[in-house]
Amino acid sequence: MGWHEWTRGAEVEPSLYAADFANLGAQVSTLLRAGARTFHFDVGDGHFVEPITIGPIVLKDVAPLVHAAGGALDCHLMVDNPERHFRQIAEAGGDSVTFHVEVTDDVARTSALARAHGLEVGVALNPGTPVEVAAEASAGADLVLCMSIHPGYSGQELMPEAFDRIRALRRLLPDKLIQVDGGIDAENIRAVREAGANLFVAGSAVFSDGDLPQPYLRLLRALA
Repeated sequence: MGWHEWTRGAEVEPSLYAADFANLGAQVSTLLRAGARTFHFDVGDGHFVEPITIGPIVLKDVAPLVHAAGGALDCHLMVDNPERHFRQIAEAGGDSVTFHVEVTDDVARTSALARAHGLEVGVALNPGTPVEVAAEASAGADLVLCMSIHPGYSGQELMPEAFDRIRALRRLLPDKLIQVDGGIDAENIRAVREAGANLFVAGSAVFSDGDLPQPYLRLLRALA
């Protein structure tokens, strides 16, 4: 299976970076029962982004829960030298990896290394990177991730200029999956979709009020 099987038109991806790690398994199970099938898993190395976040050890524990329900784990590598991590991500149960165009001079080679480990592939661009760079780099990728915040910290507000960047990506890549990460909530998710996105990463909007699965379901209703 791959992205086109995981994606049901428009897909809300709960971002586990914002979860309550004392209750991670219970929260994932609650969201799976509510219908979530694709979960976003952020890996930060303390270099490409300032914080050191979760990694393969946590991924290995949560993957059986997600896979038993027919779900997938979408791993966003906010790291330098992403190819160093592909084997560990695959062995821990990751299904897809997205790496940043800013950290590699050979996107095709990096994508091929990921696929050699059985992983789906995405390419990400930071807010300051021209969309044309990511569009050109996306030839061998399944999706393009348009960051709508500066990566690293959960809870930031969506940058208004992201809407024009999403529209530009959609014009350049009419048939590609476009993912947006950063500041997605029930008030803006519909507008993000209308700009051209298919995949919506939501962290604080899902996990911040502790009333799961209601925030996830509100996002779905806002897309309907």
